[in-house]
Amino acid sequence: MANLKLQTGEDNPTLRKKCEPVKKVTKKELKLIKEMEELLKEKKGLGLAAPQVGENIRLCIVRLNYNTDSEIIMPLINPRITSLSDEKFTFEEGCLSLPDRFEKVTRPKRIELMFMNKKGDIQTLVLNDLNAVVVQHEIDHLDGILFVDRI
Repeated sequence: MANLKLQTGEDNPTLRKKCEPVKKVTKKELKLIKEMEELLKEKKGLGLAAPQVGENIRLCIVRLNYNTDSEIIMPLINPRITSLSDEKFTFEEGCLSLPDRFEKVTRPKRIELMFMNKKGDIQTLVLNDLNAVVVQHEIDHLDGILFVDRI
């Protein structure tokens, strides 16, 4: 069982703060990533951002390729969307910080993303459909935005 406390509530000040960039990946961040992965699995979520567990840093983890043979949980440190498609995708989103609340949200269908991995290396990814939605949702958390703000 994860040792982290999930922040909840639409008006929670921790969830409404813009997060600070991670300057360097240290043992502290690696431990946080591991604990966040445990909590994500325990709660059966698709993503989890550091502010959701009370940490004001630009770090999130996402479950990509959900419910497929290539499903993977990936940490994203200082993620930044570098390109958004004009084409949109609508998905009924939920959030571990807003339990039992689900709403249809329309977001760009395709994104290009730049982030740092656990080793501190800069990576890029192109994501579509649900993968793109999950990452956009988690990056919103890093900017103090909740999915209900997008409806």
